[in-house]
Amino acid sequence: MSHITESSIKKITAPHIRARKGGQPIIALTAYDYPTARLVDEAGFDFILVGDSLAQTVLGYDSTLPVTLDEMIAATRAVKRGVKRALIVGDMPFGYYQDDTKRGVESAIRFVKEGGAEAVKVEGGARRAGIVRAIVDAEIPVMGHIGLTPQSLLRMGGYKVQGKTLDAARELIDDALALEHAGAFAVVLEGIPAEISRIITERLSIPTIGIGAGVDCDGQILVFTDLVGLTFGHTAKFVRQYADVKSIMADALKQYADDVKTRQFPAEAESYHLPEGVAFNIIEEEHSESMPPLGPIN
Repeated sequence: MSHITESSIKKITAPHIRARKGGQPIIALTAYDYPTARLVDEAGFDFILVGDSLAQTVLGYDSTLPVTLDEMIAATRAVKRGVKRALIVGDMPFGYYQDDTKRGVESAIRFVKEGGAEAVKVEGGARRAGIVRAIVDAEIPVMGHIGLTPQSLLRMGGYKVQGKTLDAARELIDDALALEHAGAFAVVLEGIPAEISRIITERLSIPTIGIGAGVDCDGQILVFTDLVGLTFGHTAKFVRQYADVKSIMADALKQYADDVKTRQFPAEAESYHLPEGVAFNIIEEEHSESMPPLGPIN
């Protein structure tokens, strides 16, 4: 099944992604709204992650930790309206699955029922195997996520590359295997040495999706705003910027403001007018009403 012709698939599902193991690289990107999702889908991407990076890229938070489930579901609904083909994966936000399996399953169900997600992503390795298994048992596909997991920011002490020691590398391999055994259909590998991601990719029978994890993964994902240059502040080493949309937008805004100030906008072509006869009558009426009444003739 790994030789499925993707162009023949009208709607990509989690089993389609899983079947791509070792085949044509899987292409993925984040999206948080209708226009972005539509552009990504029409470009032929395999899956769209409604990432909790929404917190920083759209809502202006300093990290992913404050974003709520309601905010994530609202974004997922918007993405759903713009997508016809790509698999839609909802990113489970911090605090909605770590402490309570029942709550985690309920949160995943809300993503599907209210947001229209077709799978969910869960951060963490072996320690999250139980919640992954429970969500899969609830008939919802789960994508794992190990390595530099942004929701572990406080424990890690920042956004740091993971798996740089022998013990840490072994732990990452064990984490990936635990997620596969728990029923995950794919695993995101973020911010880990390329050598370790290659070993993990070889060991797993499910696809690996890299972000800062080298070229040997079964697929790659980036954050939309990073890819198009719409990021404010620092960008990670693994980001390749394919456009400078921020500069284009800034120039457009400045030009619009200048045109308004100098009365060059709107121009004749951007203005509406009355039919000639109607305009003449209105002008005549206005002119007559504005004239002072005539006094008595002596």
